[in-house]
Amino acid sequence: MRILKDRSALLVIDIQERVLPVIWEHEKLVKNVTMLIEGMKVLGLPIFVTEQYVKGLGPTVPGIAASLEGIGRIEKSSFSCCDESRFMMDLASSGRENVIIAGIESHVCVMQTVIDLVRSGYHPVVIEDCISSRKPGDKSVAVERMRSEGAIITTSEAILFELLRYSGGDTFKAVSKLVK
Repeated sequence: MRILKDRSALLVIDIQERVLPVIWEHEKLVKNVTMLIEGMKVLGLPIFVTEQYVKGLGPTVPGIAASLEGIGRIEKSSFSCCDESRFMMDLASSGRENVIIAGIESHVCVMQTVIDLVRSGYHPVVIEDCISSRKPGDKSVAVERMRSEGAIITTSEAILFELLRYSGGDTFKAVSKLVK
């Protein structure tokens, strides 16, 4: 399946202050997610952001929050984003069927969201270098499960160039600059 720009949206799941420090390779995760967000903004994709129990886990980390300026957050208490009616209404209103996913933790909120998106008729596209868990084993098992449930697994650079589709022009230059 070709992932097309006009059929896709980005979902950033729960990359929050009190959780991030214990996440495996968290500095790399922040760098990759920030690049992905900036690329999606250049490409003009809708961006959805969730935060799990903000009172306890804090807001989105500053490095990522800076890239999300002006984009509202959906606070949730469920693990799956799909159990939040506001997210599902916003996603349906966007008219997008491919949901590109970044976030934490891979084996909890990300995986449960992916499973529910598939069951709801969406196509989740998990960005492997933009998800993580506290333990690398939990992430690898989650990636296997998400793939078996029907998710497409790819990387941040691969998805940006797939959505871009053509070389040349200002958009290509902006995306190329991000991935260097």
